[in-house]
Amino acid sequence: MVATITCFSGYTLLLPTVPLWATGGGAGEFGAGATTASFMLTTVLTQIAMPWLLDHGGYRWTFAAGALLLGLPTPLLLLSADLAPVIAISAVRGIGFGMVTVVGAALSARLVPAQHLGRAAAYYGVAVGIPNLVLLSLGVWMALNLGFDVVFWIAALTPLLGAAAATALWQTGGDGVQDRGAPEKPTPRTSTTAVWLALITPLLIMLALALASSAIVTFLAIPLSSVPLLATAALLGYGALTVAGRWIAGHASDRSGRPVLILPSTITAAVGMVLVAAALWSANAGWSGPGVLGAVLIVLGSTIFGAAFGAVQNDTVVAMFRRAGPEGYGTASSVWNIGYDAGTGAGALSLGIIAQTLGYGPAFAVTAVAIAACLPAAAKLGRRRTPGQ
Repeated sequence: MVATITCFSGYTLLLPTVPLWATGGGAGEFGAGATTASFMLTTVLTQIAMPWLLDHGGYRWTFAAGALLLGLPTPLLLLSADLAPVIAISAVRGIGFGMVTVVGAALSARLVPAQHLGRAAAYYGVAVGIPNLVLLSLGVWMALNLGFDVVFWIAALTPLLGAAAATALWQTGGDGVQDRGAPEKPTPRTSTTAVWLALITPLLIMLALALASSAIVTFLAIPLSSVPLLATAALLGYGALTVAGRWIAGHASDRSGRPVLILPSTITAAVGMVLVAAALWSANAGWSGPGVLGAVLIVLGSTIFGAAFGAVQNDTVVAMFRRAGPEGYGTASSVWNIGYDAGTGAGALSLGIIAQTLGYGPAFAVTAVAIAACLPAAAKLGRRRTPGQ
């Protein structure tokens, strides 16, 4: 948890501030989205390779190595705000983030008994959520008021602390070595294919919600740059309720043996994005702000979306772990993180195009439609009792 908090601090600080840095260098909405998309592209490509690494002893070293790759390149952003170098640096950092996310989530399942998976995922969610709660909104405020250099140096140093903390994982049982008495694993091809097929439904839901979240973390601060306190409040509400949603869903899934909150949370997430879209519909160049009612809708919509997104995060990852079983924890973690980060990257790129051509309101409205399309899958997943419960 300590290693996760520090590494995600470096990630969270830069998630909304790097797009702001790029726009300051002359990039438009598409360019701002491209910085997040490049980060997520290399993250996802790394995550695809992670099951193999974890099956070959990668639990011991991938966390620390990923933390170093996440933090060390960050100060290079200060050399230029031009789009090309910002994209290149973001891509390198994405490799480290891909390593950190998969091994951290897999360890949250590997280090506890199966009956506590929901709560273990919730604890891990708290470790992920604390930086979102504190730094997602604070990073934007710091960049606009104290300077980007302060943000970039903090974002460089915190993952280095995470690398140091990650060395303690060597003292745990989570070293990726199978028990000698364990039954022989099926062939990697058959096992991986079966696991992937079992994880498709929660993966699709995670993709849609992650796409919507990218609208908030990548773009919300841009039209609200003239009212930084409003952007801070919206991101703070989003971050705080994401943590609460994961915590509540973790305990609920352990008690019920199924992702009981997945359907109401998916509905709530769609409603939240509709509220934000309505408030931003008139946002364009020279927009002075959303007004009092618009400000209320933005904060309320971001907050209830955060609560729903947190619950969906926990329910989908626990469903994946339970469907994959202990031998598939590494694959399940990779699949879930691919859903999260691919959705975030694809959302940043596609929503950037929509925002640049049609405006922020339509871009946010598209995310509500994508979430609504997943309601049948969420209803099916919520009814199904997971294996072994």
